[in-house]
Amino acid sequence: MLISFVRILQIDKEFLIINNMLRFFGICIVTAIIAWDSVKSLPHPPATTAAPFKQSYDNKFDNVDLDEILGQERLLKNYIKCLEGAGPCTPDGKMLKETIPDAMATDCAKCTQKQKYGSEKVTHFLIDNRPEDWERLEKIYDPAGTYRTAYLAGKAENKDTNLAITTTEANNDSIPKA
Repeated sequence: MLISFVRILQIDKEFLIINNMLRFFGICIVTAIIAWDSVKSLPHPPATTAAPFKQSYDNKFDNVDLDEILGQERLLKNYIKCLEGAGPCTPDGKMLKETIPDAMATDCAKCTQKQKYGSEKVTHFLIDNRPEDWERLEKIYDPAGTYRTAYLAGKAENKDTNLAITTTEANNDSIPKA
């Protein structure tokens, strides 16, 4: 009889523990619901009507002398090898290599005016004067050939494609007017 009484006490003790745990979880759930309702009722920050921030590419290499690079065979070959992944890259070459895929995909949407001008100058030079190099780069960065097609169509319509820029203009960050 004593054993069964002890057993009943143990069962009651286990029941009390389980009952207390259920009460604890119930209180936690009710508290969470109350907290959620109070958070939902907080005012939201006002919506802004400002134009979205336009991210642009880093401009720290904007003053690189493109005429010097295009005029020196060794420099130009090194940049082309870098862009092809066949040679080492200078810091500006590495940044250019990382930027080209996005710039080609977005039609240079994040480019500054100077970067757009510089990219057009270099690509037009390569298409007109170094077609073999352009074809290799085009296979990597513009396999559909959309840029070259658009450039050649514009050139056929006698649009101004002369993009010479002087060192003074480059340093002043101005773009020559057509």
